[in-house]
Amino acid sequence: MPLAPGSKAPDFALETDTAPVSLAALKGKTVVLYFYPKDDTPGCTNEAKDFSALKSEFDKAGAVVIGASKDTVAKHAKFRAKYDLTIPLGSDPDAQVIEAYESWVQKVLYGREYMGIDRATFLIDGSGVIRRIWRKVKVKGHAEEVLAAAKAL
Repeated sequence: MPLAPGSKAPDFALETDTAPVSLAALKGKTVVLYFYPKDDTPGCTNEAKDFSALKSEFDKAGAVVIGASKDTVAKHAKFRAKYDLTIPLGSDPDAQVIEAYESWVQKVLYGREYMGIDRATFLIDGSGVIRRIWRKVKVKGHAEEVLAAAKAL
């Protein structure tokens, strides 16, 4: 059965450049888990900067924001330093978490089909239940929309 609002969120554990993050360790907190294709590309950079800019607002709402991609922990560390990003970025090199969240999808670019990460965001409540899912995210205004949804929980 595909993931949908009301589904139990798949557990995850990801390495970051600061400390490991896991859904189990965040029990009781609202979690915003977003998947993005690649560090240091225009859309992904803007999305990470937007979430970072709103980190204090997410903190006030009791929400933890975690970005995740297949990039390595070392690449995430450089990306965070380059743009002063304040949110943790999880490394999922084998795409296990990405696949568990149904965000490893077939894509088409210039007629060429390939597998890649669907830019998607999951809002998970303190009980580990998915409350909102955004698929095929358009970056502009997205962090603000997710913040409003997190505040409404």
